[in-house]
Formats: sequence, structure tokens, C-alpha cells
Amino acid sequence: MGSSLPCGGSATAPPPPPPVPVRHLVRLPHFFPPATKAHTAATTSIGRRSSFVFPYLLFFSFSSSSPAATSLLSLEYFTDQDKGFAVLRPSSWIQVEKAGATALFEEGKGRNNIGVVVSPVRLSSLKEFGTPEFVANKLIQAERKKESTANAELIKVDERLGHSGVPIYEFEYLIDNTRRGKERIFSAAFVASKKLYLLNIAYSDRPDNPLAPEMRLILEQVLHSFDTL
Repeated sequence: MGSSLPCGGSATAPPPPPPVPVRHLVRLPHFFPPATKAHTAATTSIGRRSSFVFPYLLFFSFSSSSPAATSLLSLEYFTDQDKGFAVLRPSSWIQVEKAGATALFEEGKGRNNIGVVVSPVRLSSLKEFGTPEFVANKLIQAERKKESTANAELIKVDERLGHSGVPIYEFEYLIDNTRRGKERIFSAAFVASKKLYLLNIAYSDRPDNPLAPEMRLILEQVLHSFDTL
């Protein structure tokens, strides 16, 4: 699990007021069952070629940062009381509204992003859908079917328990995108209160500009912090 304190912050400093959450209702991917047929028809449909059609409903680009820039990046908690989740975010990144995202944070011109989607499902637990390995294979298969994907390679699959004992699946994989080049993706998923919670982080990891080790540690803190309230 990632540290519950902001990176570089004081252990006694009170947390900042939570930002106002952004709420959007989106349609789940075909391999996650929707809550009801009526709900599925009423949700927002996202086109197959949309930048948010990652197997988890969203897809974000992430650029690696230099060690000097990374060392200055601090983290703070973003909490959505209504949706019932919390996740660490870089304090300097701006929250923006975009269709398909419950919460989206961007750095600079938006090439660096962290996104969360929360959607109703019929599942009571992600284990009802399958094991972490089963879900990971579904994700890779969905990525490989995209026209813009030259290759997708699974790197790591993990599972941890959240604060309330909820199973949380975590994945890491590489994508060779014909338009954006090679990208590394971190994602996490869990089900609680008949809702599917999805975190997605993606960043460029090209041979000429690889991900800095310092930035990887920060992104892993974000990944491991994703949990229910």
C-alpha cells in the first residue's frame, strides 16, 4: 500500500479540503455487467475511437518527467464523499471536467493524466467476475483489438485488500501505440456497494525518454492509494 501522507508533506499537517468531485455516467465495457438494462440504455455511450475507450472506460496519456522535476512533485489526497473513494494526486495537477471521467487530473497541457471512473454494476465483488489474471487477460485482449495498438504486453498482476477488506486488483502493462509510441499503464479496480471503481494511469515510456525511477515511485504511490472511504 502507498503512503497515506502527502509525499514531502508534514506528518502533522491537516489534509487540505477535498476538491469538488466531477461526476459523469458512462457505459461499462462489454465484459463488465451493467446494473440493469434500463441503466445501460440511459448511460452515455463513448465512441470506439474516443481517447477514453481504454478497456476500463478511459485511456490517458502520461509523459515521463525528469528526476529534477519529479523530486519537486508532492502528493495530496483527493476524496469523493459522494462516490465513496479516495486517491492520491499530484498537488500541482489541475482537476478538469471531461465526459467519461468521474475525476480527471492533468498536468500542463494535459499529456500527463490520472483518471477515475465509478459506475453501477450487478457484481458485489470483483471476484465474482474473475481472478486478477482473468481480468488482466481481458484487458490485454481488448487493447490488442484496437486499430491504434501495434502490441500490448502484460507486465504485472497483483491483488491487495482495501481498508474495508474489499479485494483490489492492480495491473501494469505496456502498449505500443501507432500514434503515441510506447506507453506504460498502471490501473486498479474494485467493486463496492454494487459500483465498479476504476483507476487508470498511463504515461509514455519511449526508449528515447524512459520513465524516471523517481516518477515511477510516485505513480506507484497513487496506484496503491486507490481505495474506498
